Amino acid sequence: MPASAVHVLVLGGTTEARRLAESLAGDRGVRVTTSLAGRVAAPRLPPGEVRVGGFGGPEGLAAWVREHDVDALVDATHPFAAAMSRNAAEAAALAHVPLLALRRPGWVAQDGDRWHSAGSLAEAAGLLPALGERVFLTTGRMGLAAFAGADLDALWFLVRSVDAPEPPCPARMEILLDRGPFGLDGEREIIRRHRIDVLVTKDSGGDATAPKLTAAREAGIPVVVVRRPPVPEGVPVARTPDEAARWVRRLHASG
Repeated sequence: MPASAVHVLVLGGTTEARRLAESLAGDRGVRVTTSLAGRVAAPRLPPGEVRVGGFGGPEGLAAWVREHDVDALVDATHPFAAAMSRNAAEAAALAHVPLLALRRPGWVAQDGDRWHSAGSLAEAAGLLPALGERVFLTTGRMGLAAFAGADLDALWFLVRSVDAPEPPCPARMEILLDRGPFGLDGEREIIRRHRIDVLVTKDSGGDATAPKLTAAREAGIPVVVVRRPPVPEGVPVARTPDEAARWVRRLHASG
């Protein structure tokens, strides 16, 4: 690795983060370290250096950046990892390094969709009694407490997540452990077999989990879509790994 190589810390855990690391892996002008939160038991590791675990807040992240001579940060965490994104913005300011947010575009409703927008998981839960009785909950294992209230005890939930959720959970539920990408035929079968009449999802964007939206449209069932939090103010955004890779390479060229 050339002494003048740009050291980029990618806050990862998404497909886009892995693709960014893959894009930069063969670039002699760039050194890539990907940080994973460690919440998934068997994550898919990207090329390059990998660290697992938290930093201890923005001050801890800023200290790690200084200690390891990081030249730039890329926040490629999940679109709903709002706390980590805020920490990244504060840490970048403390360490005086540039920061880029890598965010895949959100989903767009199509003709025939019956979408109901919610600003939070709690708001999504509040919409459910008026929409259906058998819920396909695809918001992951975190935040299930929002659906554990007594006012939802009459509803049945099919909860899909990569790892098993922990309490509190909905009173009546079945757990489906699976990892995307998910195909359209499989999503159709889940809705049919479990007699799903309402779907709950976060607006994660991307293709890996989008087929459930098509399956819901075909079945004519409502979808509660939780809006993603905004990127911290002043942080530039790349919509694709290629766009983020060009940003990194420009840093090397200018350095």
